[in-house]
Amino acid sequence: MQPVNFGILGASDFAARRMGPALHAARGARLAALATSSPAKATAFTAFAPDLTLHESYEALLADPAIEAVYIPLPNHLHVDWGIRALQAGKHVLIEKPLALRAEEIDPLIAARDASGKCAAEAYMIVHHPQWQLARRWLDEGRIGRLKHADVVFCFDNPDPGNIRNRAETGGGSIPDIGVYAYSSIRFAARAEPVRLASRIKRENGVDTFAQVWGEMAGPGGEFTFAAMTSTRLFPRQEVTLQGETGRITFTAPFNAAAFDQAEITLHGMSSTETHRFPGVNQYVLQVEAFARHIRDGEPFLWTLEEARKGQAMIDLVRAGEI
Repeated sequence: MQPVNFGILGASDFAARRMGPALHAARGARLAALATSSPAKATAFTAFAPDLTLHESYEALLADPAIEAVYIPLPNHLHVDWGIRALQAGKHVLIEKPLALRAEEIDPLIAARDASGKCAAEAYMIVHHPQWQLARRWLDEGRIGRLKHADVVFCFDNPDPGNIRNRAETGGGSIPDIGVYAYSSIRFAARAEPVRLASRIKRENGVDTFAQVWGEMAGPGGEFTFAAMTSTRLFPRQEVTLQGETGRITFTAPFNAAAFDQAEITLHGMSSTETHRFPGVNQYVLQVEAFARHIRDGEPFLWTLEEARKGQAMIDLVRAGEI
């Protein structure tokens, strides 16, 4: 398969640490260009991709005929606009999460994808990790009986007031930053959608820094209770438990696999325990490889814009349910 030439709009720290190296390492993909007006920021990328073409503007990268696909790690409020521009420029586009600030904002992006005939998706990498695919299979097979409760915690400490995740004007906050994991991971694993949700939210300078969510979701096995806590002001913690009638599933590093801890998923049954570990698995690389196959071979991509819209609708429901 001819590698897909990717360009990145913006030299974000996350792109330099995670997605840039993943684009460079993935089979079927090649990191070919970067758009940034900062030579200093570009050095973090040229360190692992010395042949990178540098563009001083986003428009220049979109006009580059050698670039087939664009990865967009810009601040949250810019995702839809630049995603549409990339599609209109004839590029495939992979956009960082959360895709938008409200669910209805994604509709023009879906329309632009359909009009362009290009591929477009949200970079929701965890669904490409085998631990989440295994959890989904266990639930489908009824390995823990009917799912009755899902419990999620994701928190870390980010007190920097200058960070875009702590700025209201860039769509910051713990809910868009990590709530997208806490909520849609359960949507994916249980093939479920929320039914009723309530929340308590704490804010600093206009952005949420703590959110406690509870309610009910419904999937193929019926309704189950749901509880989630996210915060960007607490000691790092990541935990997921899927509680069934006859067993439970637990994760040690559900979201930042390998970075937070080694990815490990355990099925606790009535009389046995089954554990799977995934050393060396890079979910960002797996995501890029899947997107490249989606472009080249038309292989279905696990996380469509429609799935991203449903995820954002759940975030909107969390906010609407504040008490």
